[in-house]
Amino acid sequence: MSTPSPSSAGVPGTPGPAEGAGAPTLADVVRVIESLYPPSTAESWDAVGLVAGDPAEPVRKVLLAVDPVDTVLDEAVEWGADLVVSHHPLLLRPVHSVAATTFKGALVHRAVRTGVALYVAHTNADVAAGGVADALARALGVVETVPLVPLDTAGSDGTGTGRVGRLDPPVTLGDLADRVAATLPATAQGVRVAGALDARVERVAVVGGSGDGFFDDVRAAGVDVYVTADLRHHPASELRERAEHEARAAGLGPEAARPFLVDVAHFASEWPWLDHAARDIAAALGTGTVELRVSTRSTDPWTARVASPA
Repeated sequence: MSTPSPSSAGVPGTPGPAEGAGAPTLADVVRVIESLYPPSTAESWDAVGLVAGDPAEPVRKVLLAVDPVDTVLDEAVEWGADLVVSHHPLLLRPVHSVAATTFKGALVHRAVRTGVALYVAHTNADVAAGGVADALARALGVVETVPLVPLDTAGSDGTGTGRVGRLDPPVTLGDLADRVAATLPATAQGVRVAGALDARVERVAVVGGSGDGFFDDVRAAGVDVYVTADLRHHPASELRERAEHEARAAGLGPEAARPFLVDVAHFASEWPWLDHAARDIAAALGTGTVELRVSTRSTDPWTARVASPA
């Protein structure tokens, strides 16, 4: 099983600090990030924003990662990063202590001690134009996208959960699954598919991260296939059984039992956003004094898969 390719670490257009140039402060970089991913658009339960770091300190190197975990902090320290921008929160669930005797406390203490700030953009990055959903759609070649669940009722600003678009040209479900496997980082889970592999698909919905809470929206969108992560047995089974029942009732075969499902690892579904975020942050800073890099560490928690005997 491979980790994200090291070739993805360097982000074109994000040069290192210019000789003698003044670096922006952490506060400057935070303002840029929040202009791209406004905290006001995060879910009420979320924990986004600056977790650790002095806003007055200069920032010359920024590492982007899906998860704020030890291996990412290792990479940040080794590279000399001043800031880690993480998609997932470190302190989403309430804690009563950040003592270094706890695993989260130890990470906070180490980040402070080594001078690495931590910033989180989570559900606000999920819904943003150019955010997690757009990045996943673009990576898979889905074009002419609109939000699956618009953030505003008019859906006019391109923000919202997920994206719906089309493949041009259409492909088979099997070919799309192969594309997903070739495009996203390899994980122990791999790519799971529900549906007729030889069926042609064109209209696609995508949601980065856990996606089975949006099945009603996916059905309402009339898509051929839904690409997402973390699909649980019962919701997925009910969706597929309903689709197959409706196809049979209409006198149609299994190729008409839509939407089909493509399920990937949570980490893999959100990883394409890191490169997009690095480019957008670099462009917004526009100074050439900050180097941005995508983490090469896989933070998927699963390490192996054992196949059942034939």
